Amino acid sequence: MTQPTIHNNWGLPGMTQDRQSVTRDWQAVDQSPIDGVTVVETKNVPLSRGHLTEIYRADWRLDPTAVAQVFQTTLEPGAVSAWHAHAQTTDRLFVSQGQIFIVLYDARRDSPTYGQLNRFIFGMVRPALVVVPAGVWHGVQNSPSGVGMLLNLVDRAYDYEQPDHYRLPFDSPEIPFQFRGASGGEFQWPGAAAKRD
Repeated sequence: MTQPTIHNNWGLPGMTQDRQSVTRDWQAVDQSPIDGVTVVETKNVPLSRGHLTEIYRADWRLDPTAVAQVFQTTLEPGAVSAWHAHAQTTDRLFVSQGQIFIVLYDARRDSPTYGQLNRFIFGMVRPALVVVPAGVWHGVQNSPSGVGMLLNLVDRAYDYEQPDHYRLPFDSPEIPFQFRGASGGEFQWPGAAAKRD
């Protein structure tokens, strides 16, 4: 591919050209999936009364386990819910309302993708199911434009007596990502201050 000619009659000192961030089919170019993470993008099916969106199908064969519980979390505008991980449970995250930023961090020392981050923005416009295996830390931040809703279709129902749920603060230095900071070009919703969960 030939490079376009740069016309310097309009350029200003210090300008930089954007680097490619997505392919022609809108897949991130600088992000390979964390080992065991699966993303299935679905499509909205227009109906005369609205639209239908498939959330989960067993014949997608995403992982060998069944769905044991489904629950929904509501996030206020700009809210952050992070960081969470499980020793045994597989999460399957689906944004059912709004637009939510999902960040995953692989802390599994025996994983081929140890130390890797994945970042996704999914929602009603671009629906997808994100499968998060046990041992992968994850957090979410809602868009500042309205209430967001996140479905989780877990393979193990929540154990009230012995929760398989581990937490770190949303600004933990153990994970190389900050939801609120702009340092290092990290993600921040424009004009939004993050709120803790």
